[in-house]
Amino acid sequence: MPQTSTAAHTAWRVLAGVLLSGLAAAAAADTPPATTPAATTPMASAPAADAPAANASAANAPAANAPAAPATLDPFASGKVADGATKAAVCASCHGPNGNSINPEWPRLAGQSAVYIAEQLHLFKSGARPNPVMMPMASGLSDQDISDLAVYFEAQTPAGLEADPSYWQAGEALYVRGDSAHEVPACVACHGPVGRGNLAAGYPALRAQQSVYVVKQLTDYASGARYTGTNPAQASRNGVMMFTIAKRLSPEQIRDVASFVQGMR
Repeated sequence: MPQTSTAAHTAWRVLAGVLLSGLAAAAAADTPPATTPAATTPMASAPAADAPAANASAANAPAANAPAAPATLDPFASGKVADGATKAAVCASCHGPNGNSINPEWPRLAGQSAVYIAEQLHLFKSGARPNPVMMPMASGLSDQDISDLAVYFEAQTPAGLEADPSYWQAGEALYVRGDSAHEVPACVACHGPVGRGNLAAGYPALRAQQSVYVVKQLTDYASGARYTGTNPAQASRNGVMMFTIAKRLSPEQIRDVASFVQGMR
C-alpha cells in the first residue's frame, strides 16, 4: 500500500464523518420496526443510546429467544498483555502464532482492536454469535480472561498476506470509493486508509485478514446469520451498519474487497 500523507488522513477523517452520518440514516430507514418493546432491547454490549428501551420494565427484561450478552467491559481498564500471552497459548492452535492464522477459514487476530475482540468474545460466550468452535471456547472465559486476551492480540503485529491479482484492483476501488449506485459507502470511512480500523470505536482492523474469512462474514451479515436473537442486527454495536451494507453488496464485490484487504499492509 502507498504511504498516506497527513493531509490524506485529515481528508479521510472528514469523509468518515460524512459517510457515517449518511449511513446511520440509511440504516435506520432499512431497519424494520419491532413488534414489541422486548424485541427491540439491544444486547447488553451495545450502547444504550443506540436503541433506548420503551420503558424501564422492558429495559430490564431479556428479549424473547435472544441470549443476553454481558456488558462489554473496557479491556484496557484491567487487561494485561503478559497475562494474555499466557492465556493465548490455546488460541494459537487455530489463530496461529501471535494471532497470525495460516488457515484461511480462521481469522487473524494480530493487531485487531481490543474493544472489538472483547465484544465478540462476549457475544460468543452468550451465544449471540453462533459458532460451534468459539462458543464452547468462550464459555469458560472470565471478564478478566477476555480483557487479557483482547489487549494481547491488539499488541501483536499482523504478518502480510498477498491479494489475488485478479480481484484486488476492483476491491480497492470499492474500499476507497464505495458504490454510490447501490448506496454502499467506502470501507475506508470506518476501517481506515490502511485497514487498521478504529480501535477506540471498535471498528475492526481488516489489513492482512484472510479473504476466505472476510467473504464468510460479509455473507453472514447479508443473510442475517452473523448474530442470533429477535433483533440480531443490534447484537453488536456496529451490527446495524454491517447488516445494511452487506445486503447491498454483490457476491463479486464481496470477493473483490476481501481479496484487497488480505493484501493490505
